[in-house]
Amino acid sequence: MRFSDHFRNRLTHTLEVSQIARTVATALELNSELVEALALVHDIGHPPFGHAGERKLNELMKRHGGRFNHNLHALRIVDQFEQRYPDHPGLNLTFEVREGIVKHSRDYAGREAEWPELADYLLELRPPLEAQLIDWVDEIAYNTADLDDAREAELLDLKVLRRDVPIFGEAYERVNAKYPTVIEKLKFNDALKGVLDQLVTDLIETTSARVREAGVNTVDDVRKAGKRLAGFSPALAERNAELKRFLFSNIYERPIITEDRDRSVRCLAELFEYFMASPKSMPAPYEEMARVEPRHVVVCDYIAGMTDQFLLRQHHQVFGAGTAASAKNISA
Repeated sequence: MRFSDHFRNRLTHTLEVSQIARTVATALELNSELVEALALVHDIGHPPFGHAGERKLNELMKRHGGRFNHNLHALRIVDQFEQRYPDHPGLNLTFEVREGIVKHSRDYAGREAEWPELADYLLELRPPLEAQLIDWVDEIAYNTADLDDAREAELLDLKVLRRDVPIFGEAYERVNAKYPTVIEKLKFNDALKGVLDQLVTDLIETTSARVREAGVNTVDDVRKAGKRLAGFSPALAERNAELKRFLFSNIYERPIITEDRDRSVRCLAELFEYFMASPKSMPAPYEEMARVEPRHVVVCDYIAGMTDQFLLRQHHQVFGAGTAASAKNISA
């Protein structure tokens, strides 16, 4: 596939998550500033090539007795790497932001012993609603965006999408009935907007209803609830699941995507091994850190901080021709 400036990247996705999150938070009368901060930071710990890169880095770190988790790495970034002031490392973020970084997408209750580095983050309790919303908003943003990007990349069979994903098919029929003569792209765009609106509206209404039913009045009530309160209704959860299944079977697992992704992840692994075996191969600040920290940790930090294209350029510089550039960044 060819590159296109129309495809989402990590930054544009983050901005979309932030916009949706503020809308949901405002409707629910939550702390919109906290929600926006969590939306802006929710992907900051991801390494190159998204979840595929995360799995590979975790596999490589396990060989050295470590592990890699993008939420923990995000916390490491804001608490240590981003030193902006002379009197302390990190960004000096509030507890609620740092807690939301590690807890927005998973619960740790009953598994606290597995995460000793997170002992200060109330792992036995639920996160506030502001953090709970982020995982759902993230999913809404990337599911709808990936449909849009797939259409732009000419990977999308519109007839199959309308047939297999009812939430889109019904939205498309409404648009088609209202605007029968407009071009296909505009019908697609309006139908996709309708899908996003349905998901966001259901998230707001279902979360609000669950809060009322649970008798929740304070943040402490949210923390002590038996389960997370943010989420879709059963009906919309199934429709969202249909959309996700379509994306996996028709987009993410297509050979043009998987082959490119596998190639890129191999480049990541080869660079990791190269930096491990080659003293003075990383920039001077990282080589200095490697004198006081385990080299595999520093190598992981260096690679995790790269963009997709920077990593591929680095690989080309080290290993020469034959490196295929990543075609695009559809989520997987």
